[in-house]
Amino acid sequence: MPKLGLTLTPNELDIIELKKLAVAEEVTLAAVMALAAVNVLGWLAPARDRFSYGVWGLMSAWPVLAIFLSALSLQSSAPRTRKRLRRFSLALAILIAAVFTVIFCAQMLRIWPRMDAFLPSAQMASSFLAVNMSPQAAGAFALLGLAIVFAGARGRLAGVAADVVVGCLVLVVLVLVSGHFIAVLHVFGPTPGVRTSSQTVLCLLLLTAVVFFRRARHGVFSIFLGRGIGSRIARALAPVLVVLPYLRETLRARILNARQMPPHYMTAILASLAVVVAIALLLFLAWRIHFMEAEIHALSLRDPLTGLYNLRGFRLLAEQALRLAKRSGQPFSVLFIDMDNLKEINDSQGHQAGSAFLVETGDILRAAFRETDVLARVGGDEFVVAGHFNQPAIARAAQRLEEFAARRNAQPGREMVLSFSAGHVTSAAGSRDSLDEMLAAADRAMYEEKRRRKFMLQPHI
Repeated sequence: MPKLGLTLTPNELDIIELKKLAVAEEVTLAAVMALAAVNVLGWLAPARDRFSYGVWGLMSAWPVLAIFLSALSLQSSAPRTRKRLRRFSLALAILIAAVFTVIFCAQMLRIWPRMDAFLPSAQMASSFLAVNMSPQAAGAFALLGLAIVFAGARGRLAGVAADVVVGCLVLVVLVLVSGHFIAVLHVFGPTPGVRTSSQTVLCLLLLTAVVFFRRARHGVFSIFLGRGIGSRIARALAPVLVVLPYLRETLRARILNARQMPPHYMTAILASLAVVVAIALLLFLAWRIHFMEAEIHALSLRDPLTGLYNLRGFRLLAEQALRLAKRSGQPFSVLFIDMDNLKEINDSQGHQAGSAFLVETGDILRAAFRETDVLARVGGDEFVVAGHFNQPAIARAAQRLEEFAARRNAQPGREMVLSFSAGHVTSAAGSRDSLDEMLAAADRAMYEEKRRRKFMLQPHI
């Protein structure tokens, strides 16, 4: 007899999400490196001056170098790469962090000598190799290199440090990206010239996303890649929670610039919209939790292969049915079923064929018994049925099960025969038999039937 056990498994990473993420990372890094290459080709084009200005103009040499080296470092540190490549990736990341930290400090202190003084007089060299990055972009690239260094940290203290560094990188890049595009889109009206190219900001955002999800495989951000309820909710709500604040502030700025509404009405409208959105998110969260609780409840009581109840579900429902039978003075029966040839099917045709036979057995049980009967798979090849049957009724039900199996076996092209051994026991009205006692008795009856069949099939001299 199988015993009921409880196994708790941790919230592991979702393999499907990891595969999707790996493909997205490859595409993102390829796109970033292609964009850097396009900028290099743009410098060499005869009409490069047309593309060198404007918010979407060509990037200068230092951002292109930072983007290319960062993408190369991330590509070299991808999961399942060789140790030599990982060391190369680490060296690149340290170089990026060191160089752009120096540039950031020099820009902030205004002590960086322009590269023009050390370069030939060629216009292209002096134009594109001069360090004309904004301190914000230089600081973001320095932090990006540091985050790449820590992205794969596993230890407790190193993991906490890595999560903090990546979190700071995300914050800095969000500020830089949102500030850049708010200025470019003139949300608050005309703004002075934007120093950083939109291509640089876009590439920085994409590289930060790769670093974030690379870190999410190990650290606290792994909640976004898990298989549990919290992970699903986090994945669903994160995009909404990221976008909503920007939409709200953009709407506020537009209304302020229009000067067509009193400030108290504007505040009332925005506050009311925030309340409606918060309630909508609350309803969505409650609905998702309710749905997942129902799903978990079903999974805890159901066998995932056949769709029948598992041992836990059988005990719960059969105990209730037995108590009801005792109170109403009705007979109660348990039928124990064992597949005779599952091992032979697995050995000759493979476990996939064996699983198909188990599913077919579940279909036969559903067809042969009533919806009110409790049908369960309680072991690898063991099934059990419980319900309000008297002795003749449960015997007819067992015979009906044999007839349904015979019909399946008579189908053309059938290679393996589906065969059962069954034993049943009935508790008369007023009996005090427990469910465990009835299960044990039905199990013994099933083995007696199996031995009888083997004896009948043996040749007698």
